[in-house]
Amino acid sequence: MSKPAIIAPGGRIGILGGGQLGRMLAMAAAELGLNCHIYCPDAEASAMDVASHATRAAYDDADALARFADSVDVVTYEFENVPAETARILAEHAPVRPGVVALATAQDRIVEKNFLSSHNIATAPYADVADEAALLKAVAEIGTPSILKTRRFGYDGKGQAKIASPADALAAYDAIGRAPAILEGFVPFELEISVIVARGIDGEIAAYDPVENIHKDHILDRSFAPARIDKGLADEARAIAAHIVADLDYVGVMGVELFVLREGTAGPRLLVNEIAPRVHNSGHWTQDACHVSQFEQHIRAICGWPLGSPERHCDAVMENLIGDDVDGWAALAAEPATALHLYGKAEARPGRKMGHFTRLYPFGSAPHTIR
Repeated sequence: MSKPAIIAPGGRIGILGGGQLGRMLAMAAAELGLNCHIYCPDAEASAMDVASHATRAAYDDADALARFADSVDVVTYEFENVPAETARILAEHAPVRPGVVALATAQDRIVEKNFLSSHNIATAPYADVADEAALLKAVAEIGTPSILKTRRFGYDGKGQAKIASPADALAAYDAIGRAPAILEGFVPFELEISVIVARGIDGEIAAYDPVENIHKDHILDRSFAPARIDKGLADEARAIAAHIVADLDYVGVMGVELFVLREGTAGPRLLVNEIAPRVHNSGHWTQDACHVSQFEQHIRAICGWPLGSPERHCDAVMENLIGDDVDGWAALAAEPATALHLYGKAEARPGRKMGHFTRLYPFGSAPHTIR
Protein backbone atom coordinates (compact mmCIF):
# COMPACT_ATOMS: atom_id res chain seq x y z
CA MET A 1 0.00 0.00 0.00
CA SER A 2 1.57 3.25 -1.13
CA LYS A 3 -0.82 6.11 -0.55
CA PRO A 4 0.16 9.73 0.03
CA ALA A 5 0.28 10.92 3.63
CA ILE A 6 -0.89 14.36 2.49
CA ILE A 7 -3.81 14.27 0.08
CA ALA A 8 -3.88 17.22 -2.30
CA PRO A 9 -6.94 18.68 -4.02
CA GLY A 10 -8.14 16.20 -6.58
CA GLY A 11 -7.58 13.29 -4.20
CA ARG A 12 -10.32 10.90 -3.17
CA ILE A 13 -11.66 10.16 0.32
CA GLY A 14 -13.51 6.96 1.11
CA ILE A 15 -16.34 7.33 3.63
CA LEU A 16 -17.80 4.27 5.31
CA GLY A 17 -21.47 4.98 5.98
CA GLY A 18 -24.04 6.90 3.98
CA GLY A 19 -26.05 8.91 6.51
CA GLN A 20 -26.15 12.62 7.24
CA LEU A 21 -22.66 12.75 8.73
CA GLY A 22 -21.19 11.17 5.61
CA ARG A 23 -23.26 13.57 3.50
CA MET A 24 -21.93 16.65 5.31
CA LEU A 25 -18.36 15.32 5.19
CA ALA A 26 -18.64 14.84 1.43
CA MET A 27 -20.00 18.36 0.98
CA ALA A 28 -17.14 19.80 3.04
CA ALA A 29 -14.60 17.81 1.02
CA ALA A 30 -16.02 19.12 -2.24
CA GLU A 31 -15.46 22.69 -1.03
CA LEU A 32 -11.75 21.82 -0.72
CA GLY A 33 -11.52 20.28 -4.19
CA LEU A 34 -11.57 16.70 -2.93
CA ASN A 35 -13.75 13.83 -4.18
CA CYS A 36 -15.57 11.31 -2.02
CA HIS A 37 -16.52 7.68 -2.48
CA ILE A 38 -19.36 6.52 -0.20
CA TYR A 39 -19.55 2.87 0.87
CA CYS A 40 -22.89 1.82 2.35
CA PRO A 41 -25.35 -1.06 1.97
CA ASP A 42 -28.39 1.23 2.19
CA ALA A 43 -30.04 1.79 -1.19
CA GLU A 44 -31.37 5.16 0.00
CA ALA A 45 -28.16 6.47 1.60
CA SER A 46 -28.46 10.26 1.42
CA ALA A 47 -24.68 10.77 1.33
CA MET A 48 -24.56 9.14 -2.09
CA ASP A 49 -26.53 12.06 -3.53
CA VAL A 50 -23.59 14.44 -3.01
CA ALA A 51 -20.58 12.17 -3.67
CA SER A 52 -18.78 11.54 -6.94
CA HIS A 53 -18.60 7.76 -6.40
CA ALA A 54 -20.65 5.23 -4.45
CA THR A 55 -20.56 1.53 -3.64
CA ARG A 56 -23.63 -0.28 -2.35
CA ALA A 57 -22.37 -3.42 -0.62
CA ALA A 58 -22.41 -5.11 2.76
CA TYR A 59 -19.86 -4.21 5.43
CA ASP A 60 -18.69 -7.84 5.44
CA ASP A 61 -18.16 -8.08 1.65
CA ALA A 62 -14.37 -8.48 1.62
CA ASP A 63 -13.99 -8.12 -2.15
CA ALA A 64 -16.12 -4.98 -2.34
CA LEU A 65 -14.27 -3.47 0.63
CA ALA A 66 -10.90 -4.12 -0.98
CA ARG A 67 -11.99 -2.55 -4.29
CA PHE A 68 -13.40 0.44 -2.43
CA ALA A 69 -10.22 1.00 -0.42
CA ASP A 70 -8.02 0.57 -3.50
CA SER A 71 -9.96 3.36 -5.23
CA VAL A 72 -9.32 6.02 -2.54
CA ASP A 73 -6.39 7.74 -0.87
CA VAL A 74 -7.72 7.50 2.69
CA VAL A 75 -10.69 5.89 4.43
CA THR A 76 -12.75 7.45 7.19
CA TYR A 77 -16.15 6.62 8.67
CA GLU A 78 -19.29 8.30 9.96
CA PHE A 79 -20.18 5.74 12.65
CA GLU A 80 -18.11 3.97 15.27
CA ASN A 81 -19.62 0.47 15.09
CA VAL A 82 -17.44 -0.55 12.17
CA PRO A 83 -16.82 -4.32 12.42
CA ALA A 84 -13.24 -5.15 13.37
CA GLU A 85 -12.78 -7.35 10.30
CA THR A 86 -14.04 -4.53 8.06
CA ALA A 87 -11.48 -2.15 9.55
CA ARG A 88 -8.72 -4.73 9.13
CA ILE A 89 -9.50 -5.29 5.43
CA LEU A 90 -9.65 -1.57 4.73
CA ALA A 91 -6.35 -0.91 6.53
CA GLU A 92 -4.59 -3.40 4.24
CA HIS A 93 -5.45 -1.23 1.22
CA ALA A 94 -5.53 2.38 2.42
CA PRO A 95 -4.83 4.47 5.53
CA VAL A 96 -7.79 4.40 7.91
CA ARG A 97 -8.22 7.64 9.85
CA PRO A 98 -9.10 7.73 12.71
CA GLY A 99 -7.12 4.54 13.26
CA VAL A 100 -8.30 1.10 14.27
CA VAL A 101 -7.06 1.46 17.88
CA ALA A 102 -9.25 4.51 18.46
CA LEU A 103 -12.15 2.74 16.79
CA ALA A 104 -11.78 -0.36 18.97
CA THR A 105 -11.52 1.78 22.10
CA ALA A 106 -14.65 3.83 21.42
CA GLN A 107 -16.93 1.05 20.23
CA ASP A 108 -16.77 -0.95 23.47
CA ARG A 109 -17.91 0.96 26.55
CA ILE A 110 -15.80 -1.08 28.97
CA VAL A 111 -12.65 -0.67 26.87
CA GLU A 112 -13.40 3.04 26.60
CA LYS A 113 -13.95 3.52 30.34
CA ASN A 114 -10.82 1.50 31.17
CA PHE A 115 -8.80 3.64 28.76
CA LEU A 116 -10.07 6.84 30.35
CA SER A 117 -9.44 5.59 33.88
CA SER A 118 -5.93 4.41 33.01
CA HIS A 119 -5.15 7.93 31.77
CA ASN A 120 -6.45 9.57 34.96
CA ILE A 121 -9.57 10.97 33.30
CA ALA A 122 -12.54 10.94 35.68
CA THR A 123 -15.75 9.08 34.77
CA ALA A 124 -18.88 7.96 36.58
CA PRO A 125 -18.42 4.76 38.63
CA TYR A 126 -18.78 1.69 36.42
CA ALA A 127 -18.47 -2.09 36.39
CA ASP A 128 -18.24 -4.81 33.76
CA VAL A 129 -21.38 -6.99 33.57
CA ALA A 130 -20.58 -10.32 31.96
CA ASP A 131 -23.39 -12.33 33.53
CA GLU A 132 -26.21 -12.20 36.06
CA ALA A 133 -23.93 -12.69 39.05
CA ALA A 134 -21.69 -9.84 37.91
CA LEU A 135 -24.74 -7.60 37.52
CA LEU A 136 -25.98 -8.25 41.05
CA LYS A 137 -22.50 -7.66 42.45
CA ALA A 138 -22.15 -4.41 40.48
CA VAL A 139 -25.53 -3.12 41.66
CA ALA A 140 -24.56 -3.87 45.26
CA GLU A 141 -21.26 -1.98 44.87
CA ILE A 142 -22.34 0.97 42.71
CA GLY A 143 -25.85 1.31 44.07
CA THR A 144 -28.99 2.71 42.49
CA PRO A 145 -30.20 4.55 40.58
CA SER A 146 -27.86 3.33 37.89
CA ILE A 147 -28.02 2.55 34.19
CA LEU A 148 -27.25 -0.68 32.40
CA LYS A 149 -25.87 -0.31 28.87
CA THR A 150 -24.79 -2.82 26.27
CA ARG A 151 -21.04 -2.70 25.79
CA ARG A 152 -21.45 -2.23 22.05
CA PHE A 153 -23.82 -0.73 19.47
CA GLY A 154 -26.15 1.38 21.63
CA TYR A 155 -26.78 5.04 20.71
CA ASP A 156 -29.58 7.59 21.19
CA GLY A 157 -30.79 5.63 24.20
CA LYS A 158 -30.84 2.24 22.47
CA GLY A 159 -29.43 -0.72 24.40
CA GLN A 160 -29.94 0.97 27.77
CA ALA A 161 -32.14 0.32 30.80
CA LYS A 162 -32.46 2.26 34.04
CA ILE A 163 -32.20 0.43 37.36
CA ALA A 164 -34.12 2.48 39.92
CA SER A 165 -33.72 -0.06 42.73
CA PRO A 166 -31.93 -3.40 43.17
CA ALA A 167 -35.22 -5.19 42.51
CA ASP A 168 -35.18 -3.84 38.92
CA ALA A 169 -31.78 -5.31 38.04
CA LEU A 170 -32.82 -8.55 36.36
CA ALA A 171 -35.67 -6.92 34.43
CA ALA A 172 -33.18 -4.36 33.09
CA TYR A 173 -30.81 -7.17 32.12
CA ASP A 174 -33.63 -8.89 30.23
CA ALA A 175 -34.54 -5.59 28.54
CA ILE A 176 -31.10 -5.35 26.90
CA GLY A 177 -31.21 -9.00 25.86
CA ARG A 178 -28.68 -10.08 28.50
CA ALA A 179 -25.93 -8.83 26.23
CA PRO A 180 -22.43 -8.10 27.58
CA ALA A 181 -22.94 -4.83 29.42
CA ILE A 182 -21.60 -2.09 31.64
CA LEU A 183 -23.30 -0.72 34.74
CA GLU A 184 -22.79 3.00 35.29
CA GLY A 185 -23.72 4.90 38.41
CA PHE A 186 -25.93 7.97 38.11
CA VAL A 187 -24.13 11.23 38.80
CA PRO A 188 -25.81 14.44 40.01
CA PHE A 189 -24.77 16.52 37.03
CA GLU A 190 -25.84 20.10 36.53
CA LEU A 191 -25.07 20.30 32.81
CA GLU A 192 -24.22 17.99 29.96
CA ILE A 193 -21.56 19.52 27.73
CA SER A 194 -19.42 18.38 24.84
CA VAL A 195 -16.20 19.39 23.14
CA ILE A 196 -15.45 18.86 19.47
CA VAL A 197 -11.71 18.32 19.13
CA ALA A 198 -9.50 17.60 16.12
CA ARG A 199 -5.98 16.21 15.79
CA GLY A 200 -3.90 16.21 12.62
CA ILE A 201 -1.41 13.62 11.40
CA ASP A 202 1.40 15.85 12.70
CA GLY A 203 -0.09 15.99 16.21
CA GLU A 204 -1.59 19.48 15.88
CA ILE A 205 -4.74 19.82 18.03
CA ALA A 206 -7.65 22.25 17.73
CA ALA A 207 -10.64 22.23 20.11
CA TYR A 208 -13.90 24.13 19.71
CA ASP A 209 -15.68 25.93 22.53
CA PRO A 210 -17.64 23.56 24.80
CA VAL A 211 -21.38 23.53 24.17
CA GLU A 212 -24.29 22.75 26.47
CA ASN A 213 -26.55 19.91 25.33
CA ILE A 214 -30.21 19.18 26.05
CA HIS A 215 -31.59 15.71 25.27
CA LYS A 216 -35.18 14.63 24.73
CA ASP A 217 -36.17 10.95 24.66
CA HIS A 218 -32.43 10.10 24.77
CA ILE A 219 -31.79 11.99 21.50
CA LEU A 220 -29.91 15.28 21.30
CA ASP A 221 -32.48 18.05 21.02
CA ARG A 222 -30.46 21.28 21.25
CA SER A 223 -26.88 22.46 21.62
CA PHE A 224 -26.05 25.92 22.97
CA ALA A 225 -22.75 27.55 22.02
CA PRO A 226 -21.11 28.46 24.27
CA ALA A 227 -21.99 26.40 27.34
CA ARG A 228 -22.86 28.23 30.56
CA ILE A 229 -19.54 27.54 32.25
CA ASP A 230 -16.68 29.83 33.18
CA LYS A 231 -13.48 30.15 31.19
CA GLY A 232 -11.48 27.98 33.58
CA LEU A 233 -13.87 25.06 33.25
CA ALA A 234 -14.10 25.53 29.48
CA ASP A 235 -10.31 25.43 29.23
CA GLU A 236 -10.26 22.28 31.37
CA ALA A 237 -12.84 20.59 29.13
CA ARG A 238 -10.77 21.41 26.03
CA ALA A 239 -7.63 20.13 27.78
CA ILE A 240 -9.32 16.82 28.64
CA ALA A 241 -10.42 16.38 25.02
CA ALA A 242 -6.90 17.19 23.79
CA HIS A 243 -5.45 14.69 26.28
CA ILE A 244 -7.72 11.94 24.93
CA VAL A 245 -6.91 12.43 21.23
CA ALA A 246 -3.18 12.72 21.94
CA ASP A 247 -3.09 9.53 24.03
CA LEU A 248 -4.99 7.63 21.33
CA ASP A 249 -2.67 8.97 18.58
CA TYR A 250 -5.95 10.00 17.00
CA VAL A 251 -6.34 11.62 13.57
CA GLY A 252 -9.60 13.37 12.77
CA VAL A 253 -12.47 14.93 14.70
CA MET A 254 -13.81 13.47 17.93
CA GLY A 255 -16.81 14.34 20.08
CA VAL A 256 -16.17 14.20 23.84
CA GLU A 257 -19.26 14.26 26.06
CA LEU A 258 -18.86 15.42 29.66
CA PHE A 259 -20.92 16.03 32.80
CA VAL A 260 -20.55 19.19 34.89
CA LEU A 261 -20.97 18.43 38.59
CA ARG A 262 -21.28 20.96 41.40
CA GLU A 263 -20.59 19.47 44.80
CA GLY A 264 -20.85 21.73 47.84
CA THR A 265 -18.43 24.65 47.93
CA ALA A 266 -15.61 22.85 46.11
CA GLY A 267 -16.71 24.27 42.77
CA PRO A 268 -17.61 22.43 39.56
CA ARG A 269 -15.77 19.41 38.24
CA LEU A 270 -15.90 17.42 35.03
CA LEU A 271 -16.54 13.74 34.31
CA VAL A 272 -16.23 12.24 30.83
CA ASN A 273 -19.39 10.43 29.78
CA GLU A 274 -18.52 9.09 26.32
CA ILE A 275 -16.26 9.65 23.35
CA ALA A 276 -17.30 9.39 19.71
CA PRO A 277 -14.51 8.81 17.12
CA ARG A 278 -16.19 10.85 14.39
CA VAL A 279 -17.87 14.15 13.69
CA HIS A 280 -20.65 14.62 16.21
CA ASN A 281 -24.24 15.85 16.32
CA SER A 282 -23.36 18.40 19.02
CA GLY A 283 -20.86 19.96 16.62
CA HIS A 284 -23.29 20.81 13.83
CA TRP A 285 -23.45 24.43 15.01
CA THR A 286 -19.86 24.88 13.80
CA GLN A 287 -21.08 24.88 10.19
CA ASP A 288 -22.57 28.33 10.65
CA ALA A 289 -20.94 29.86 13.74
CA CYS A 290 -17.25 29.05 13.18
CA HIS A 291 -14.62 29.94 10.62
CA VAL A 292 -14.04 26.22 9.95
CA SER A 293 -16.76 23.62 10.57
CA GLN A 294 -16.17 20.28 12.26
CA PHE A 295 -16.73 18.63 8.86
CA GLU A 296 -14.07 20.66 7.08
CA GLN A 297 -11.79 20.17 10.09
CA HIS A 298 -12.14 16.40 9.85
CA ILE A 299 -11.34 16.46 6.13
CA ARG A 300 -8.32 18.66 6.78
CA ALA A 301 -7.06 16.32 9.52
CA ILE A 302 -7.40 13.02 7.66
CA CYS A 303 -5.87 14.52 4.51
CA GLY A 304 -2.80 15.86 6.33
CA TRP A 305 -3.69 19.52 5.84
CA PRO A 306 -3.11 22.21 8.47
CA LEU A 307 -6.03 22.39 10.86
CA GLY A 308 -8.30 25.39 10.56
CA SER A 309 -9.22 27.84 13.29
CA PRO A 310 -11.95 26.55 15.61
CA GLU A 311 -12.78 30.12 16.60
CA ARG A 312 -16.44 31.02 16.99
CA HIS A 313 -17.60 34.28 15.34
CA CYS A 314 -21.02 34.37 17.05
CA ASP A 315 -23.18 32.55 19.57
CA ALA A 316 -25.43 29.78 18.29
CA VAL A 317 -28.25 27.42 19.18
CA MET A 318 -28.51 24.25 17.10
CA GLU A 319 -31.71 22.19 17.16
CA ASN A 320 -32.35 18.81 15.57
CA LEU A 321 -35.35 18.14 13.36
CA ILE A 322 -36.62 14.73 14.42
CA GLY A 323 -39.31 12.88 12.47
CA ASP A 324 -42.21 15.15 11.53
CA ASP A 325 -40.37 18.22 12.86
CA VAL A 326 -39.01 18.53 9.35
CA ASP A 327 -42.47 19.56 8.11
CA GLY A 328 -41.73 23.02 9.53
CA TRP A 329 -38.89 23.59 7.07
CA ALA A 330 -40.59 26.44 5.21
CA ALA A 331 -41.09 28.56 8.34
CA LEU A 332 -37.50 27.93 9.39
CA ALA A 333 -36.22 28.87 5.95
CA ALA A 334 -37.98 32.22 6.34
CA GLU A 335 -36.41 33.02 9.72
CA PRO A 336 -33.64 35.63 9.76
CA ALA A 337 -30.23 34.61 11.12
CA THR A 338 -31.22 30.96 10.89
CA ALA A 339 -29.38 28.33 8.84
CA LEU A 340 -31.38 25.29 7.76
CA HIS A 341 -29.74 21.95 6.90
CA LEU A 342 -31.86 19.09 5.56
CA TYR A 343 -30.48 15.60 5.05
CA GLY A 344 -32.36 14.50 1.93
CA LYS A 345 -33.98 11.48 3.60
CA ALA A 346 -37.09 10.23 1.85
CA GLU A 347 -39.20 9.24 4.86
CA ALA A 348 -39.70 11.02 8.19
CA ARG A 349 -40.02 8.38 10.89
CA PRO A 350 -40.35 8.87 14.67
CA GLY A 351 -36.88 9.27 16.18
CA ARG A 352 -35.20 9.74 12.79
CA LYS A 353 -32.91 12.75 12.35
CA MET A 354 -34.15 14.56 9.26
CA GLY A 355 -32.16 17.78 9.52
CA HIS A 356 -31.15 20.56 11.87
CA PHE A 357 -31.18 24.32 12.05
CA THR A 358 -28.92 26.81 13.78
CA ARG A 359 -29.98 30.20 15.04
CA LEU A 360 -27.14 32.73 15.22
CA TYR A 361 -26.75 35.52 17.81
CA PRO A 362 -24.25 38.26 18.63
CA PHE A 363 -21.74 37.30 21.33
CA GLY A 364 -23.32 37.05 24.76
CA SER A 365 -26.94 37.10 23.58
CA ALA A 366 -27.91 33.49 22.83
CA PRO A 367 -30.86 32.39 24.99
CA HIS A 368 -30.71 29.02 26.72
CA THR A 369 -34.42 28.26 26.38
CA ILE A 370 -35.95 28.22 22.92
CA ARG A 371 -39.21 26.65 21.83
